[in-house]
Amino acid sequence: MTDTEVVGTDWSSTELDLIVADYFAMLKEEQAGQTVHKTEHRRRLKAYVQRSDGSIEFKHRNISAVLARLGLPRIRGYIPAWNFQGAIAEAIGRYLEIDSDPVPLTISKPLMGFADAPSLFESAPPAAPPISPGAKTAFERVARKFDPALRDQLNRSLGLAGEQLIYEREKQILINGDRKDLARKVRWVSQEDGDGAGYDIRSYDTSGSERWIEVKTTRGGSTTPFYLTSNENEVARERPDAFRLYRLHDFSQTPGLFTLTPPLEAVLQLEALTFRASLR
Repeated sequence: MTDTEVVGTDWSSTELDLIVADYFAMLKEEQAGQTVHKTEHRRRLKAYVQRSDGSIEFKHRNISAVLARLGLPRIRGYIPAWNFQGAIAEAIGRYLEIDSDPVPLTISKPLMGFADAPSLFESAPPAAPPISPGAKTAFERVARKFDPALRDQLNRSLGLAGEQLIYEREKQILINGDRKDLARKVRWVSQEDGDGAGYDIRSYDTSGSERWIEVKTTRGGSTTPFYLTSNENEVARERPDAFRLYRLHDFSQTPGLFTLTPPLEAVLQLEALTFRASLR
């Protein structure tokens, strides 16, 4: 049952703008490490939005779903409800017009070792969540303007933090597996040699086989899209035995990880977005 079925009328643009602004206010509090008093937020919101608690709660979950798809953090406890309407995506787009990076990532200090890294939950690759045909057009219009994959790609501090987490983790896994000799050989290739190798970290499994790890990091959910360069894709095709794509998600909260193994086309929908052009 959707919130419109509960209340009987669609949410107005004004109501949606108010609940989106309140959601981001709570999200900023949570990201800053403050205690979020959701009941108090809801009480204040109901002075302007004449909706039931259940309707407001469900709309918060709709907002979580849109933000997860946009590669932005969401409030813990508001599990994404994917049957959102296009109007809520449009309201989020209006908010981002004013504040395009409402919850910027801050890296307070570089990691000194694995013990300093946040906990990491590893899972299987997720299935793409459904978006209703009615909401898809509105969502894609917002996503094109606030491209989550491009934003992550350009966020160098985010990329470095994700790579360092995996670099330290790979060494610790080998140490735990009684392979200190291999742990000493793990290299952060993108930092030591530059970005041209087609992967970020050269590691090993405990048997000694090489692992060429490309790390993709996002503050958004596990289904947030990402960019894969032609060089990275070519390396994956040439060395499917060694190449691994590590997808780090929810990085600003409790980071999660899933791993993709070539052929990448079997699990990813790859779209050609740009072409290199030169004069004839």
